[in-house]
Amino acid sequence: MSELHSVAARMVEKGKGILAADESTGTCTKRFEGIGVESTFESRGNYRSNLFTAPGLESYISGVILYDETFRQNIFGTDHSIPKYLQSKDILPGIKVDTGAHPLKEGSDEKNTTGLDGLAERLGEYYALGARFAKWRAVITLGDRMPSNDCILVNAEGLAKYALSCQQASLVPIVEPEVLMDGTHTIDTSFDVTERTLTTVFDQLEKHNVDLRGIVLKPNMVLSGYDCKNQASVEEVAQKTLECLMKNVPSRVPGIAFLSGGQSDELATLRLNEINKYDTNWNVTFSYGRALQQDALKAWAGKLENTKITQELLLSRAKSNSLASTGSL
Repeated sequence: MSELHSVAARMVEKGKGILAADESTGTCTKRFEGIGVESTFESRGNYRSNLFTAPGLESYISGVILYDETFRQNIFGTDHSIPKYLQSKDILPGIKVDTGAHPLKEGSDEKNTTGLDGLAERLGEYYALGARFAKWRAVITLGDRMPSNDCILVNAEGLAKYALSCQQASLVPIVEPEVLMDGTHTIDTSFDVTERTLTTVFDQLEKHNVDLRGIVLKPNMVLSGYDCKNQASVEEVAQKTLECLMKNVPSRVPGIAFLSGGQSDELATLRLNEINKYDTNWNVTFSYGRALQQDALKAWAGKLENTKITQELLLSRAKSNSLASTGSL
């Protein structure tokens, strides 16, 4: 297990975070449509090549989560595979391995994440291609009589089975139980649902004999629902988030890398910075997608001549979050 422990520690190294660049083709296409760029195999590869070749990215980023398509592409204009290129910059390549969230049952607004079928074989292939960690996202929806205990349990079981398979394949699992923040609910409701979710997830991880020293937890922060009239302050978010984590996440877990989950770039950074003003049992950092890429994507606009500004904007966001991960913004 020593390789797992050392990789997990590298993923959450102080002052560094994880770039989530694992948007599915469908999600990437929506983002490209928003900036008037056609989404093709080549354009998606070119955009991501721009991000990964940003000079000095390795100063702020410990690992990159890739989508299967990206994992098999080369850096634009070269014969260097993207995973091998990242490794050459001392950045760990990771891979999204779930196959998406689907209705828990017919007509339900609750989701269950799939992807366990054939997972062991896929993990073996990804490891051989250079992956050193993987990601699986479970989705917990808030609403009228939601989430149900069934939804939380099914998703927690899926995360535990995935995590065990990863460790058996020498890959560190990112365990991502995302409590969605869409809705009018208060921060107290968010706290209660996040607590229920984390308790069940760690019960299942223990039950399946997952080595907690060889995982990285990727949770949501505890926030007011995005449509709630009373939005909690940065300070209250930090306090409530830390209280929830302290009560429910074992100290054996080496690190926590928050998802941004639709927060604005600025708020995701400010809240991370506030959280890191407190002492915790873990290294606490970021695993952001949109909150790192949004400005860069708009600036890129599908044009090769915009490479420099695209990279500068990514590096600026990465540096800000690097500082926030040490509470020194």
